[in-house]
Amino acid sequence: MNAVLDECRDLKEIRFEPGEKLINEGAAADRMFVLIEGEVAVSKGPVQVAVDRKPGSLFGEMSALLETNYTASVVAVTPVRAYQVENPIEFMTRRPGLAIHAARLLAQRLHDGTTYLADLKVQFEDRKDHLGMVDQVLDALMHHQRKVAGGRDTRGGDPRL
Repeated sequence: MNAVLDECRDLKEIRFEPGEKLINEGAAADRMFVLIEGEVAVSKGPVQVAVDRKPGSLFGEMSALLETNYTASVVAVTPVRAYQVENPIEFMTRRPGLAIHAARLLAQRLHDGTTYLADLKVQFEDRKDHLGMVDQVLDALMHHQRKVAGGRDTRGGDPRL
């Protein structure tokens, strides 16, 4: 069994049928889930951004760490079994192995996203239309961050964000 799942064995196990939501984008982030088995789809608004079936995957960790509402919806594609974490911050504080796991997952997502944006920049750098704005998008992501945990706004009034 995977080490993350071993760390969660004392948690409540929840089951979801296909089409059931584990997480609803915009709702208050009051828990996190650790996938035991099954397949889920992750959507941001109407756009599906990922499908995940890897045991030990986390859902709701980003919102817990950022102290924001859920940033995406997660829906069961197949029957799903998951551990439910009621207080994610306290849980990760008491179980540093899980916190490191969450950090690695988030670092991988950040790496994938920035690699994709850098590729777009190279592909469209000589364009004069809206596709040529990738430079501005990257600049906004790097230098004009949204609210950080604790509610401090670091955007500096940038209306683009």
